[in-house]
Amino acid sequence: MSQTMPPPVFDPFAPGFTDDPYPQYAALRAGAPAGRNPLGFWLLTRYEDISGLLRAGMSVEDGNITDRELLSLREQVYGEVREGARARSMLDRDPPDHTRLRRLVSKAFTPRAVEALRPRITGLVEDMLDEAGRQGRVDLVDALAFPLPFAVIGEMLGTPPADHERIRQLSGTVVRSLEPVNDPATAAAIVEADAELTQIAAEMIAWKRANPADDLLTALINAEDDGDVLGDDELISQTLLLYIAGHETTVNLIAGGTLALLRHPDQLARLRAEPALTGNAVEEMLRYDSPVQATRRITLAPASFTGVTIPPGSFVLALLGSANRDESYFGPDAGEFRLDRENARQHVSFGAGPHHCLGASLARMEAAIAVGQLTSRFPGLALDGEPTWNGRINLRGPARLPVSLR
Repeated sequence: MSQTMPPPVFDPFAPGFTDDPYPQYAALRAGAPAGRNPLGFWLLTRYEDISGLLRAGMSVEDGNITDRELLSLREQVYGEVREGARARSMLDRDPPDHTRLRRLVSKAFTPRAVEALRPRITGLVEDMLDEAGRQGRVDLVDALAFPLPFAVIGEMLGTPPADHERIRQLSGTVVRSLEPVNDPATAAAIVEADAELTQIAAEMIAWKRANPADDLLTALINAEDDGDVLGDDELISQTLLLYIAGHETTVNLIAGGTLALLRHPDQLARLRAEPALTGNAVEEMLRYDSPVQATRRITLAPASFTGVTIPPGSFVLALLGSANRDESYFGPDAGEFRLDRENARQHVSFGAGPHHCLGASLARMEAAIAVGQLTSRFPGLALDGEPTWNGRINLRGPARLPVSLR
């Protein structure tokens, strides 16, 4: 009598998952591409399903969850769920709030506004690589991948000098709220970190009201759109969203992308020989190892994916990192890193639809300048030890990337 294996189950707590989730993703795409997880949420793993979900205009507001089993599980972990300041950011709002907030913020991210940042970003990268070159051996996360996007978003916002290390620690804790499940101790730490970051943002805004300038934070404070202005809570929420999203994801892109190059010397050699490939190389980095591994939507009506119908009021987790390696879309070599991949830009790393990442063009520019300069200036660039991953399920990337530049 033949025995059939049970379908694979998404288990982000399996040993080694945060170092390399891709084997598990492949098993899910093959054996259980869509379905309900024992932890209460629904899961999608294939490109076409996830692309469709993101473009369907579904909800991102947790208040629309009506699945009793999931709500009960969440309460067991978090206790009574309280809305932090970030819940009022455009990332967690549906239209018309989302439309209004995004319109107010998007003025700072027009192609022209982003292109105007190129000289400053280039100068920052040059200075950071000058210092790294003097040292010869560095942790690339500390030397470039973290300070570059942190400095850029700080300058764009026009925030006063801040305790970078403290904000880095706090935002690292807060983004764990994006993980599928947290234990009660982590949940409590997230609430505390959120409160402290909210206080920091409130102080930055108060300082900026007294010291207005030609920057994004002043523009948000003064923003009017058909008579709409941001309330104090909304202002804090957008500031925190821009601050956190503006560096957490790009750190992973620069560090993870560089690591992919170092692990594929043939592709690194090709990039040096053909610098015109840099733009597409960044797209392939985004596809191959997505800085954001998952996103979520809440169904407002029944929705069908790969033979599974998800009821309304359900929490759906879309594994972007899995979609980006789906062989049925990117071909049989989807698991390989190839800088000349023609459809690399079709990745879903920036999402799609109404919530497509507002800072996508800025992240692309930062990565292209950083990786372009790094690889061209240091022909001896090489790994100088094993990288350490940050242990996150969603905003996954190297925490340490030791490199030698000589």
